[in-house]
Amino acid sequence: MTTSTTSQSSAAAPLLDLQALVVAVRRRRRFWGSVALLGLLVGAAVAVLLPPPPTAVTEVLVAHQEDQPNDPGTLIRTDAALLHTTRIAGEALKLLDSPEKPEDFMRDYEGIGLTNNLLRITATGDSDAQAVARAKALADAFVADHVRRIQEAANAEAKALLDQRDRMRGELEQVNKAIGDGSSQSGQKASANLESLFARRAELTSRISDFGQRAAEARIGTPQLVAGTQIVDAPRTVRHSLPRTAATDAAIGLVLGLVLGLAVAAVGTVVADRPVLRRDIAANLGASVIAELPRRSGRLWQRRRIRAARERLTASLARTARGSAEPVSLLELGCARSTSVIALDLARALAAGGPVVVIDGLPGLQLADRRPKPGDPTVVSGERAAAVSHQERRLGVGSVAPGTAWTDLQYLGTQTVLVVRAGHGSAAWLHTVARQLADQRIWVIGVVLIDPDPRDRTDGTLWDGLHTALRGHSERQARQNGGGTSHAVQAVGEGRRQPERLPTWAARVPDSDQEAR
Repeated sequence: MTTSTTSQSSAAAPLLDLQALVVAVRRRRRFWGSVALLGLLVGAAVAVLLPPPPTAVTEVLVAHQEDQPNDPGTLIRTDAALLHTTRIAGEALKLLDSPEKPEDFMRDYEGIGLTNNLLRITATGDSDAQAVARAKALADAFVADHVRRIQEAANAEAKALLDQRDRMRGELEQVNKAIGDGSSQSGQKASANLESLFARRAELTSRISDFGQRAAEARIGTPQLVAGTQIVDAPRTVRHSLPRTAATDAAIGLVLGLVLGLAVAAVGTVVADRPVLRRDIAANLGASVIAELPRRSGRLWQRRRIRAARERLTASLARTARGSAEPVSLLELGCARSTSVIALDLARALAAGGPVVVIDGLPGLQLADRRPKPGDPTVVSGERAAAVSHQERRLGVGSVAPGTAWTDLQYLGTQTVLVVRAGHGSAAWLHTVARQLADQRIWVIGVVLIDPDPRDRTDGTLWDGLHTALRGHSERQARQNGGGTSHAVQAVGEGRRQPERLPTWAARVPDSDQEAR
């Protein structure tokens, strides 16, 4: 029965709890807010400490022989790629009379196609004058190279056409010679040959005229393309606004820092697996959340509600301690200071019914070494716990943080209230705490949650907590009923253990303006 229940709960549990993830990331808002602020400051500092170099820009109108209205921009992208070659860079450096290497010079400029025929050239330099000179040299070198390529293409096409024309002229001469030789012959066959030769001569004459006209048109089109390729916007410097640049870089840094901070916080939350919701903490500890208190004193308008919640918690714990024949302890996990305050308030409330001694088992003896105030109960360290009289009520205060001596917790009290800070312990450690307390036969009365999420609406009550970790309590009940430990274990194995509702006091005081429950 227990195995099937565990399998069903494991199957129902989602692989990634988005609600818990969002809450955990929101609780780490100081971290990702600090990273975002750091990104903003770094972006602004980069704009101030590393200003952009002097920049000049010019625009060149480029005419192409293959221009088409539906061109997707392939030709202008080719021109931009040709601009960023060592040939153009070398020609520009010759115009500048600079000894710089073309490979190094290529890093200081770029070309971008604005339209199908408009190329923008951007160049940087050590000064505004140098940047303008570089942009002009690049534009002149590109225009000269483009014009040379156009002329070379036109000359190559015209030469091919003229070569074809000359070849046909040679063939025409042969045809004319054949006509002259055949005119002296007679007969029907000679007449047919003359007719075919005359037809061939007419065809060759027409084709020779056509090739000559096409070669002339090829040369005529070149001046239009050459005249159409020119600098349409003279080189000019680009003015940079420091406030605008700083604002832009700061905004970029802010966004990048925020994204990075959120990503790191989310990954850290998933990896650490530290429960923050009431239901998760209650399920991992196997005990109900009986109260919630903020970690700090809160804002001015919240202190009254916080004080009222502390008083309700103290009264509830006092009633439980008075009605129990066994000593009660408070065990903290990540909130030693808050546990000390709750212990002193509880001891003062119990002092009205008789002498109370607080046994300090906290790391560093936070209660035993403090200066007592008038009306404070007696506080002794764990080493002096054996000297406490049995006539005095004992209230133990200890810790279940890593490194705890589990066997010493029984001397603080066989019934305990866990005071846990949300998001402090991992799920594995909460399981360890529940298992160790059950093995030591220490009954967990409930959990006081410190620093809860103010928007947490999950249920932190376990209606059947005995199935989770409270084996010690069930065994104690079995011994009191005379059944012995073996009977209790047998009852667990057979699934006959009856569910028991744990104490469900509620004293929630969130950090927001939400009303206390």
